[in-house]
Amino acid sequence: MIDFPVPILGFAAWSGTGKTTLLSQIIPLLNSRDLRVALVKHAHHTFDIDHPGKDSHILRKAGANEVVIASRHRIASVRETPGNQKEPALKDILSMLQIDQLDLILVEGFKMEDIPKIELHRKSLNKPYLYPNDMNIIALAEDSDFNVNRPGIENLDLAQPGEIAEFVVHFMKRSPKLASVSRIDDEPRLRHAMH
Repeated sequence: MIDFPVPILGFAAWSGTGKTTLLSQIIPLLNSRDLRVALVKHAHHTFDIDHPGKDSHILRKAGANEVVIASRHRIASVRETPGNQKEPALKDILSMLQIDQLDLILVEGFKMEDIPKIELHRKSLNKPYLYPNDMNIIALAEDSDFNVNRPGIENLDLAQPGEIAEFVVHFMKRSPKLASVSRIDDEPRLRHAMH
């Protein structure tokens, strides 16, 4: 298990399950509790957040190995990696975060990493479950079979982001790393935000 000073919870699923959609619904619910959430997302392909024609793109293409774009609203860093480099490990990405500004790190993808995870599963995709082969899965959010008994795995409704957000808060409460964050005890506020 990755040891890190901020609680980490992964969301693992096959492509097309709706990880990003669900996270975009859960994050505001956590923010409503004043929780500071970071998201680490794995991309399976070449991606670019720096668009052609922009100064930062021109400078990076000119040979800068790293370009940091900063304004009073946000800071972004784009770093080139050698073409023969293997996929980045989650622990390397985590080291880039400002942990003193965070209460929780949610991870999308990185499904082989050794972190607690919620598996998302859609029956219509006809894909196998991940949990039988991943001992780090602590909950299963799916669109069917809500009452199947899977020892050690919490059953969640994929269509209920509020229920999943509540599970995330309870996960945080069990983490000794967050014992000093009193705002996670404000359950009525989360319940109100879920309705």
